Amino acid sequence: MYDMIFLHAPSVYDFRERATLWGPISDLIPSTPVFDMYPIGFATLLAHLQNQGYRVRIVNLAARMVRSPRFDPDRMIAQLEARVFGIDLHWLPHAHGALAVAERVKRYHPDAAVVLGGYSATYFHRELVGLPSVDYVLRGDSTELPLERLLEHTVRGTPPVDVPNLTWKTGEGEIRVNDLTYVPQVLDDLSLDYGSVVRSVVRDLDLLNYVPFSHWLEYPIMAALTVKGCTQNCAICGGSAAAARLLSGRERPAYRAPERLAADVRRLGSMSRAPVFVLGDLRQAGMDYARRFFRAVQGFEGPVLVEFFWPVDRAYAEELAAALPNFLVEFSPESHDPEVRKASGKPYSNEGIEKTIEACLAVGARRFDLFFMIGLPHQSPTSVLDTVEYCRGLLSRFDDGRLIPFIAPLAPFLDPGSLAYEHPERFGYIRHAWTLDDHRRLLLQPTWKHILSYETRWMTRDVLADVTYEAGFRLNRLKREMGLISLAKAEETEARIGQARQLMQQIESLMHQYEGTELDRALLKLKPQIDKANTSTVCDKSELDVKVGLVPFKLLNLARIGFGLDTAQCP
Repeated sequence: MYDMIFLHAPSVYDFRERATLWGPISDLIPSTPVFDMYPIGFATLLAHLQNQGYRVRIVNLAARMVRSPRFDPDRMIAQLEARVFGIDLHWLPHAHGALAVAERVKRYHPDAAVVLGGYSATYFHRELVGLPSVDYVLRGDSTELPLERLLEHTVRGTPPVDVPNLTWKTGEGEIRVNDLTYVPQVLDDLSLDYGSVVRSVVRDLDLLNYVPFSHWLEYPIMAALTVKGCTQNCAICGGSAAAARLLSGRERPAYRAPERLAADVRRLGSMSRAPVFVLGDLRQAGMDYARRFFRAVQGFEGPVLVEFFWPVDRAYAEELAAALPNFLVEFSPESHDPEVRKASGKPYSNEGIEKTIEACLAVGARRFDLFFMIGLPHQSPTSVLDTVEYCRGLLSRFDDGRLIPFIAPLAPFLDPGSLAYEHPERFGYIRHAWTLDDHRRLLLQPTWKHILSYETRWMTRDVLADVTYEAGFRLNRLKREMGLISLAKAEETEARIGQARQLMQQIESLMHQYEGTELDRALLKLKPQIDKANTSTVCDKSELDVKVGLVPFKLLNLARIGFGLDTAQCP
């Protein structure tokens, strides 16, 4: 028996039996529309508990379900044995799947404890603990020590009255909310190199349950964490400074020491030929922090993906290129319109965006991904389409194939704790969901448009969906025109957009004709077409990937890690 098993659920538990037009909600992230990527916290929690002598494992139910139609999650849950089952409810799209998994754990293992964690679990902690299937919620962005203490109480059979950050219920059903006092100010005690995950794979002779997302074996991108919390206050972000204060009691960001971060990058790069994604803008802690990282990581030649939260100048780009010659950039200005951007919490100019692109390309960036969003404050349909025209100007100016623009909707939900969620009127949002159960029920709607938890003063759900497809259609054609994608790929994407538009009309017609089980039966007749249109709707997801060769892993180094050998200096 394990002391603890972490379970990652799909967004909707029975998604394989449903006909849902998910649309472009996951086009710009590695996972599928059922959000099969578990949070990085699983790896840090696994490492921490194993270092304390506990037997722990991870089971990515969502990825298993995506990879194999024959995989039976109920059977897997029933076969597992653990004192405690941990289920992530980090991002709100898991509202249905996480609760369904919790219910099944209680059905098959009534004596086991069920604990949920993550941003969304934190926000809805009282509602969750009020459910029969949930015993505990650990709140905040750092739960390693609280979870260790909770396991101690579980083993001893004592009430967890002294476990920080814990919401729980007594034997009489009374809900208790312990103070949120565990808010570490540095991240240097965390194990962030995935070594424990690799060793667990070898120990359990079990690879498929540990993969972070379904196609990770084909594209093993790794993440290095610089920070918890943020210095920025983007209106729609559930990880903003305001959200961190509300959800995690974090008054200021906590950083990983730059030298440790550099060691993480080297260690992760020793396992995989895919990029190491450095999460968080290195400049948030100041230029001294960034320069210490650059000195420590000097000489690492693998691909590294870095984020910019605001524009950079040529001097910074040169320092970045000198330290990481194989760097790639992700920058998300959200809109071409400075007024829309300012209303979203990004008060910088188009000139700043363009100088950033120019500087990074000039110093040798391998590629520069530019992300735009649909569904922002003060954003009209005309503004969305003007963003595509702005991309045309950028691609004409920086015409060497390394600048790649993307556009997608803010979907499916507003992040709980974000400024837009907490103050919808101020930012022009009209919310359609308030409780966790509201969001869970929305996930059962037939299309992504009907799943949306919001509309804005400038765009209804109908308008937002229509302009999303049109913007995707135009940007796809622009990429083909500029030679960023092949004619064949452009035609495939255009066909998927056309099919998705047609399916949206068909589904809405069925919704007017039927309801309940009759509607479900009618929708299932469209399932083959819907499933075909669900991935890479407004762009091909492969556009996000960097070529990694036929063998994406560094197998010898993985073997060394798996058998407990040090590979920190591996090339």
